[in-house]
Amino acid sequence: MSFQPRFSTNIVKTITIAIALFSAACSSDSVTSENVPASDNFTMIHSAWLGGFQWQGVQEQVLKQQSATFNTPDMPGHGADKTKPADITFEDYVKTVTDILDKQDDKTILVGHSFGGMIASQVAEARPDKISALVYLCAFMLPDSVSFMDATQGVQGSAVLDNLFFNEDKTAVGIKESEIHHAFAHDLPAEAVEGAKAAMVMEPTAPLTYKLSLTEENYGSIPRYYVKCSEDNAIPPAVQDAMIQGQPVKGKFTLDSSHAVIFSDPKGVADALVAIADAERNE
Repeated sequence: MSFQPRFSTNIVKTITIAIALFSAACSSDSVTSENVPASDNFTMIHSAWLGGFQWQGVQEQVLKQQSATFNTPDMPGHGADKTKPADITFEDYVKTVTDILDKQDDKTILVGHSFGGMIASQVAEARPDKISALVYLCAFMLPDSVSFMDATQGVQGSAVLDNLFFNEDKTAVGIKESEIHHAFAHDLPAEAVEGAKAAMVMEPTAPLTYKLSLTEENYGSIPRYYVKCSEDNAIPPAVQDAMIQGQPVKGKFTLDSSHAVIFSDPKGVADALVAIADAERNE
């Protein structure tokens, strides 16, 4: 089946704003509507290789519909954080998020994109009382005792997994530059993706081997939602379906988008988040 790219100047604007945020090193700031008091808090965990800046377009779209505050931290070694890959552990990622949650009184809707889903799960285990809902955006929603490396063994049809390369000492992994467009954002024009490439970093390898430690009492007590991307070349739709079947969710949304849905369809992501916030607020 052929897939026709969706393109507008708004997409390029979104990516331009995101890169500008990255350059300004402000991705960890909390953002709120200036017009009305905040009604929901979202903590958004970025994907591998990128940074907190990736959420800018989604934030803007949410704020067009409701008031909200956002935490969009850079994980160690990503975005504005310059920690060396060899010094980074999965526990460091988790601590980055729990430190934020520990400083605020209100509960948050915790959102993870791609590998960020694994971080979200472990944060939920550590701070279940701080989270009102978990949202997996074409993300790894894995069960207890499973690592990223475990989950991706034998996966077929992933343009990311098929094009990985390691640095010399194997402490970080990247994607072949020639394949980034196809793997992540085939529904964006190639020239738009060039801006995102400039902000990508090598991904630390040690966290990829971390096996989740989850319990039904903590992680399992939080409502889960999944946003599937049906044109995803990184995490194939069939893999997303398998994760949903393996861990039932309270709600499922489907967007006709690539893995880079935060850039190609920020409004679709925002619509899902607003619907989830409404559902949880009205419980």
